[in-house]
This record gives sequence, structure tokens and C-alpha cells, in this order.
Amino acid sequence: MKKTMMAASLSGLLLLSASATANISSTVKVVSDYTFNGVSQTTNDPALQASLDYAADSGFYAGTWASNVDFGGGDDTNLEWDAYIGKFYQLNKKWSVDTGIAYYTYHGDDASSSYNYPEAYAKFGYNSSVGDTEFNFWYSWDYFGLDANHYIAMVAHTFEITEGHNIRVGFDRSTSTDETKWSWDGGKSYNHYSVAYTTSYNGFDFDLTLEDTSIDSDTTDTRVVFGISRTFGF
Repeated sequence: MKKTMMAASLSGLLLLSASATANISSTVKVVSDYTFNGVSQTTNDPALQASLDYAADSGFYAGTWASNVDFGGGDDTNLEWDAYIGKFYQLNKKWSVDTGIAYYTYHGDDASSSYNYPEAYAKFGYNSSVGDTEFNFWYSWDYFGLDANHYIAMVAHTFEITEGHNIRVGFDRSTSTDETKWSWDGGKSYNHYSVAYTTSYNGFDFDLTLEDTSIDSDTTDTRVVFGISRTFGF
């Protein structure tokens, strides 16, 4: 069932591409560290990431995304491959909402597939004269395949310094509702803080992010992450 969902999403992209190639895009990105809510997924090492996305004029979208990972120790998991499907609604000039579901899969070790899990999300956007504000929520009922309820709440604001140069300030909190199945550093939750600078040049997108968490470990300490990406339309 888990792999079927991802395969269905990929098949859907291939079918849609035959009649709507203008709405197909792919992004390739290199990052100095793949962090997920401030937690390194590569034991502080670089990552190569890529996505394939379809977006319809109606707001419907579907896609797939992959990255190398390294959880350290004796775990040989080396690939995360995700699929997602959702709908974007522009409610009015100021408000928008994006809802969907994602499925995370892991590969490389005999036990990697046991980490697979689904996640539903809702992202609310507000546009004002001082920038864009996001209120985002993610919820999983089987976090990392442990039958644990887990949710993430985030608020972020992006404002323009000068044309083409932006700063994004974000705060999010990850919470497990069952510490016996999943905990963060022995507790049920942790905080993640980030400040990112983004810009584009000659077709490439650049981001430089300073981030930290309330967890004290080698993979969650204060760090600066650099990323460079390019998006291709088909």
C-alpha cells in the first residue's frame, strides 16, 4: 500500500505530462546539509536533491522528491524518496490555502521501508504590504512507521530587503503525542528557529540559512546551511 501510493503518483505525472507538458517542472538542488525542521538527515553532510512536479491551472498539483540521507550508526539507509498530491486555493487577494498529503519512503537498508509514513498538511498564506506570512501545519498518524501521532506547527514571514533579495524568519514546533513510541531528546517536543536569505541570479536560486533547535546534539546544533538550485520547465 505504501509503495503503491508513490507509484500511483508517479504514474499520474507521466500520464499528465502527455497533455500538459507546459505545467511540468523539475528542480535540482545541492545543499551543504539536508536538515528537516533543524535536524540533519545526512549527519551534517551535503545532499543532492531533485523533484519532478506537475501543476494545473486549477491549483491541483502532484509530484515526487528525492534526496540522499545518512542516519549514522549501523543504519545503511541512504535514500529518501517522497510523493505528494494536493490543491492550492487562492481565496482572495491576501489569503491562500494549500492542502494535501505526502508519503515519505526510505531505501538502502533491509529495515529502511519500516520508516515509511504518511503526512497530511495545510498551509495558509497571507500577503500584505510588509511581506508574506505563512501558517503551516503537518500531521502524521504513523510517524516513521511507529504508529505514533505527530504534528508540526510553523509560522514564518518573508520580507523583501531590495528587489530580488529576501529574508525569511521562521519558527516551528514538532510534537509527539506518544513519547513511548517517539520522543525528541527524551521529551515530547522541540523548537526550531531559522533565518534565511534568498536570492536568484542567472537562472539559479540561492539560499543561506542560519538555524538552531532546542535539542542539544551534533545533528541539531546551531548551523549555517547553503543551498543552490535550478528549476527546469518542460
